[in-house]
Amino acid sequence: MTNRILLTALSLLSITLAVAQPKPVIADKIVGVVGNKIILKSDLDNQLLDMQRQGMDVPENARCFILEQSMGIKALVLQAEKDSLPVTEEEVETDIDNRIRSFINAYGGKDELEKIAGRTVYQLKEDFREGIRDQMLGTAMRNKIVSDVRITPNEVKSYFDKIPADSLVFYESEVEIGQVIVYPKASREAEEYAIEQLVALKKQAEAGKDFRVLASNNSDDPSAKPSAQSNGNGGQFEINRSQKDFDQTWIAKAFSLKEGQISNPFKTRFGYHIIKLVSRAGDDAVVQHILKIPQVTTYEIKEGFEKLDSVRSKLIAGTIDFGTAVNKYSDDESSKFTGGMVQGPNGSFLTIDQLDKDMIPMLKDLKVGQYSQPTEFADQRGKKGVRIIYLKSQSQPHRENMKDDYSKIADRALEIKKEDAIDKWFMSKINTYYIRIDDEYKDCPSMKKWVDASKVMTPGK
Repeated sequence: MTNRILLTALSLLSITLAVAQPKPVIADKIVGVVGNKIILKSDLDNQLLDMQRQGMDVPENARCFILEQSMGIKALVLQAEKDSLPVTEEEVETDIDNRIRSFINAYGGKDELEKIAGRTVYQLKEDFREGIRDQMLGTAMRNKIVSDVRITPNEVKSYFDKIPADSLVFYESEVEIGQVIVYPKASREAEEYAIEQLVALKKQAEAGKDFRVLASNNSDDPSAKPSAQSNGNGGQFEINRSQKDFDQTWIAKAFSLKEGQISNPFKTRFGYHIIKLVSRAGDDAVVQHILKIPQVTTYEIKEGFEKLDSVRSKLIAGTIDFGTAVNKYSDDESSKFTGGMVQGPNGSFLTIDQLDKDMIPMLKDLKVGQYSQPTEFADQRGKKGVRIIYLKSQSQPHRENMKDDYSKIADRALEIKKEDAIDKWFMSKINTYYIRIDDEYKDCPSMKKWVDASKVMTPGK
């Protein structure tokens, strides 16, 4: 079992679960056993299909590769159970619910998901349960194994020095940008107008007008409206009472309604809403909603400019640091957890094309360490705000080097050291498990360690 396979063993399982598949009806057989854990031929087949569907590079002897990964996961799970690592049924259930919701959103609704999968949501949850539990236990065991692994600067340098010069990564220009955002509060008149609009829309819906049509035509939530990228959801969502990615006031209101009932207008941090409860089954519900965002005037926007002018002056004078300014003055909830730094696929390091289009002109005359003038913008929901941005760092296009890219190099070196720790752990544990491998896979080069261990553990072999 190679380090790379050990490292990716858990990630493959999450990919396998990412596309719901009907249970096969053809004859099945056990192709691998680790302790009291079994691996079926259908498990390998389904994982291979998922890799192909995801557009992944399928290696030669892919089933050997998948079987080795699966056996590695089973070994981690066995040890996690032996060590009584804390993974509760509630955690497993929450993970299942989150995945099912993501599938529902990806496929455009519960009915469409069930049609594609050929199984009910309840059946899918049961299909996923053992795999998700194993993934969580395996991850917990892996984290325990590498919890004390650290990397020193000398180890980082040694790792970097071994990379051939022609293999060094080429980086495009990247920036680290922070922002302080103020969302000016709309006037009472604007709020009352938003409420009046929602009251009128509620009356139309109660008189028989299609709620989804009303949402498509009137909601300020962009996801409700058709666009070049999608047909819009008409304000309809499938939700669970325990969801954390929705406003909790909004969730509570949805579950306070009876089926078919439409709420009175109510307020969240996003604006004013009405919600219709379409159906409910326990803690799951289908709802439709319309959002109206009270419009701010130039007067309120001006107040936002004045507030951020003052914040900028404090930052430049050094009487307040950027993190404190974010915590004290920013109205952007998500930035509280990132210190105001804009996040992308590689953390806080972003290429220009990963920035929102309104931010790019603000960088034109900004040097590293400087703060922009307050600038008006609209967020993804169309909500108007004012922001200042902070250019923390900016790199030029370059080949990877220790000066500019130390943290990235150190992260890679640390992962390799963790792989080595896991490999050593497997070498010390593999002979302590009962192992059986189907004859079809015993000649796979990647299975040699498992085959050798099976001979040790199996009498007469």
